[in-house]
Amino acid sequence: MAWDFETEPEFQKKLDWIEDFMREEVEPLSHLGVAPYSSLGREKLIKPLQQRVKDQGLWACHLGPELGGQGFGQVKLALMNEKLGRNSLAPTIFGCQAPDTGNAEIIAHYGTEAQKDRWLKPLLEGEIRSAFSMSEPTGGSDPLTFKTRAVLDGGQWVINGEKWFSTNARYAKLLVVYAVTDPDARDPYRRTSIFLVPADTPGVEIVRNVAVGAGGEIGGGNEAYVRYTDVRVPADALLGERGGAFVIAQVRLGGGRVHHAMRTVGACKHALDLMCRRAVSRSTRDGRLCDLQMVQAQIADAWIAVESFRLLVLRTAWLIDKHKDYSMVRKDIAAIKVAMPRIYQDVATKAAHLHGALGVSNEMPFMHMVTSSLVMGIADGPTEVHQVTLARQVLKDYRPENDLFPSYHIPRLREEAEKRFAAELAEIKAHYADRRAQARAAT
Repeated sequence: MAWDFETEPEFQKKLDWIEDFMREEVEPLSHLGVAPYSSLGREKLIKPLQQRVKDQGLWACHLGPELGGQGFGQVKLALMNEKLGRNSLAPTIFGCQAPDTGNAEIIAHYGTEAQKDRWLKPLLEGEIRSAFSMSEPTGGSDPLTFKTRAVLDGGQWVINGEKWFSTNARYAKLLVVYAVTDPDARDPYRRTSIFLVPADTPGVEIVRNVAVGAGGEIGGGNEAYVRYTDVRVPADALLGERGGAFVIAQVRLGGGRVHHAMRTVGACKHALDLMCRRAVSRSTRDGRLCDLQMVQAQIADAWIAVESFRLLVLRTAWLIDKHKDYSMVRKDIAAIKVAMPRIYQDVATKAAHLHGALGVSNEMPFMHMVTSSLVMGIADGPTEVHQVTLARQVLKDYRPENDLFPSYHIPRLREEAEKRFAAELAEIKAHYADRRAQARAAT
């Protein structure tokens, strides 16, 4: 039996390097507006930092060595992602940005050699971007409601339909598209397939780009509303087997949910850190904020919530490393997915409130954090879906009791205990009866 809450010294050195690198090199780029996201900015600002990460052996660490990663395992990834979660640019600089990581993972698992040659290496090297084109305007991410269809016409698939919130489609070279290929299949989860569609294929149209949160112009943002009109791709554009989209998606989404949670731990810790810095720095007529008991209670609750969430995430990561099978950790993944938006929103809201008017302005990060927490409650499946999954996984270990009173009814338990220990009870009663008789005789 072994329990260990320490990080091995060699990997701690890696984490210390990441901490310094984040503070000194990555976080300052966040204050340059859109410059790091432009083509020239990416060349001048992002790629040099990516090379430094590669030199440290920390590039694309979610991948195994056969794909150019380090094969660190989920616990080490969790400790790394705590650092990266403080800043939205960090995943790109470390080669683990969504949705490219998940798209690369399923191509690695299910792609043909030709598909890997064309798409996988450029994705792993960060040379191209991709989009996960699954959700639809009508039914969201529920695969049983998808209306986008792909029909075989000779040696080509013809795709028609609309997709909603295809992240980064405006920058993507590759679209990973979900489409119904077998609408009459008996198993409803075998009706949909995945296609690798080059973004410049005729018939692919970005209707508009959508931004997350308030403000900005309509038509801006990175979440694309995409229309596919008679989009023709060759038969070998199919990823994996026909009707295999649901199974493939679980491979992708299981890891994605865990990594979202890992980074959210870092974001929560960042919000708590700013909250504490404000509390010890700001004074009112009654003294510093940190001396007020209501503020102390909020900080205590936030600390407990963040540390509890962190341990739940690390335990889930440990279970994935142990079992090497996401399906065996469904309950735990669902649990962190449910906890993630609640804790993030609560801590970010407390931090914003403690900063007063400044906290709700665009001169502080908290309103972006609150919006991000709402996104975490929707992305990769809404909270309610994961609550149902979690409950079902918990309840499957229980069996109904059909007696009038449950087996844990205290009178019943007392009766059973008295029967089991009847001899001992009789001996104890006789002992004290003798003592009482002796006491009466003595008086």
